[in-house]
Amino acid sequence: MIRCVRHAAAFCFLLLVALLLNAARVQVVKASAYDDNPANRRIAITRYHQPRGDILVGGSPVTGSRDAGGQLRYRRTYADGPLYAPVTGFASQTYGTTLLEGTEDGVLSGTASQLASVPLWNEITRARQRGGDVHTTIDAAAQRAAYTGLAGRRGAVAAVDPATGRILALVSSPSYDPAALSGTGAAVNDAWTRMNTDTSQPMLDRAIRQTYPPGSTFKVVTAAAALQSGKVTDLLAPTRSPDPYRLPGSTATLTNEGGGCANASMYDAFRVSCNTVFAKLGADVGLAGMRAQAQAFGFNDTRLRIPPSVAKSNFDTRMSPDQVALSSIGQFDTTATPLQMAMVAAAVGNGGVLMAPYLVDSVTNHSGATVSADGPRTLHRAMSEGTAQQLQQLMEAVVTDGTGTNAAIPGVVVGGKTGTAQHGVDNTGTPYAWFISYAKPPGGTQASVAVAVVVEDAEAVRADISGGGNAAPVARAVMQAVLSAR
Repeated sequence: MIRCVRHAAAFCFLLLVALLLNAARVQVVKASAYDDNPANRRIAITRYHQPRGDILVGGSPVTGSRDAGGQLRYRRTYADGPLYAPVTGFASQTYGTTLLEGTEDGVLSGTASQLASVPLWNEITRARQRGGDVHTTIDAAAQRAAYTGLAGRRGAVAAVDPATGRILALVSSPSYDPAALSGTGAAVNDAWTRMNTDTSQPMLDRAIRQTYPPGSTFKVVTAAAALQSGKVTDLLAPTRSPDPYRLPGSTATLTNEGGGCANASMYDAFRVSCNTVFAKLGADVGLAGMRAQAQAFGFNDTRLRIPPSVAKSNFDTRMSPDQVALSSIGQFDTTATPLQMAMVAAAVGNGGVLMAPYLVDSVTNHSGATVSADGPRTLHRAMSEGTAQQLQQLMEAVVTDGTGTNAAIPGVVVGGKTGTAQHGVDNTGTPYAWFISYAKPPGGTQASVAVAVVVEDAEAVRADISGGGNAAPVARAVMQAVLSAR
């Protein structure tokens, strides 16, 4: 009998061990898989049982939460939803989260371990604290100036602080109201369908998720490569560039919209934007040099996070000489996000140093205590300080006596570059109008803001002046908004 009792006790002990091991497997090893399973409705119920933390601009929340009752109790609200949608994204009980609502979801929903007052407390107890707040780097005045300037036209604006990498504005137009996707039901589903079938693509974040041919704004990169490589040593010296220019290894020829480009100096060719001069310079620098310079500015970077992911700006790594020439004037397969082109202008305005762009300044818990903070970080040295100073001469001449005079601000040193990128079969599409720029405050030597503007539906002739006419005024308004606050 005692032997049977011992066997039974041992068997019960093994069952208990097995039960504990299985409980540990379910609660620890498999917890993430169960949490991520879309059939697990408890996660959604818990997520929306309390208000989310807020996303703030200039210390003021641009999001909120409304008690709508039911299992999914709190719905997201947005102040100036279309204005800040390219920053906040949306938080929807039906369609999930995007942009900062997605990348900072742990903080906003209260599940992030950094919010816990006791280390590992959340992991041990599986408790959910009150959501924390995300403080952005966005300048409210700059954001509104960009949004107002685009006036509903398809396009985007990105603005950064060259010295720190702080993102001051991210605008995509046309936009949408993320509040329309909060909650559940037919109205939310209808809004989702309507937005996703709209040919103007209001939910596309054109500032960081769409790439465009940069056109003549890319000549900043080509000029940097020519100066860095020594192909050009004197900005005022003739460049021995014919007009028209036959693309190397090809029978195709390239011309200019205006005259005065034959054998023009880099200074004059940049000021009036001569395609022939910069195509030849790019071909002379060669693929390796052009690729290295483009990548120093951030092209081909697949890892850029702000923290939402940024689409890769492309400069092909394998091309024929004629393709290199075309790529050097921002055509062929060269593409860039507006944020990327703002980074190009920022590197020039910052003496050649490219700072990593970032959108989240700090995170605070529900009590207001800072639990994490971001700050300046060097991404690359894009060029030498001497090359940056020469590029500043070129870009400032564009604004004082070139194609970008519409960006001029009295009493302020502004550097810029216009661009018109052709697209469509045989370039039959309406050009994209570009303008990139930086501005120094009165009496200052350091650029305080760098801006990139692209307007997709620019109604203008196919010349760089369209960038000055359609995009430069928007950039000017954004620069003025930033400088007026400093």
